[in-house]
Order: sequence, then structure tokens, then C-alpha cells
Amino acid sequence: MELLRNVVVLLHIVGFAITFGAWAAEAAARRFRFTRLMDYGLLLSLLTGLALAAPWPAGIDLNYPKIAVKLAILLVLGGVLGMGSARQRRTGEPVPRALFVAAGVLSVTAAGIAVIW
Repeated sequence: MELLRNVVVLLHIVGFAITFGAWAAEAAARRFRFTRLMDYGLLLSLLTGLALAAPWPAGIDLNYPKIAVKLAILLVLGGVLGMGSARQRRTGEPVPRALFVAAGVLSVTAAGIAVIW
């Protein structure tokens, strides 16, 4: 059971890596656009995070403040990606720089909290 939990933790970190990697690729190309890959990484992080919030195997002590902070960050990141993607589709222009930078900072912050806290 512990092996399964460790695999879910790995997938959780991979979700953040996908989100941030896609963001970094767009930043390096100076396109400043949100991609579907960022959405998929966020979804993977959210689903695996919810799975990790379940108390399995029995006897695992959950860090509820960490769970709450990470959930809040993921919800805000989802909002930023959603607003930026909608604006990008509607206008056809790149996302505003503030939204683009916010997505990168939130992604790295969530990954940092997952690993360090």
C-alpha cells in the first residue's frame, strides 16, 4: 500500500512539472500563451492531491493546513489558467503578462510547498 501511495506522490509532482514545464517552454519562446498541457498538468496535480488527502493507508497523519494551502493555490492557478485561456481564445492575442507570470509563480509555489513543507 505504501508503494501505491509513493506512486501517487510521484504523479502529483509530475503534474506540477508538466504545468511548470509547459509554462517555461512558452516563456522561453516568448509566446506568453497558456496551453492545454498546462491544464492537463493542473488536473493531474489536483486529482492526485485529492487522492493523497484521503487517509490511506491507515495510520497516516495528514497535514491539514498544507492540504488547505495547496488546494487554495491550485484553485487560484486554475482560475488564472481559465481566465487567460478564455481571453486568449476570444481575442487571439497572448495572455497578459501579469496572468502569465502569476501562473508560473503559483505553479512553482505549489510544487515547493509539496516538497518542502
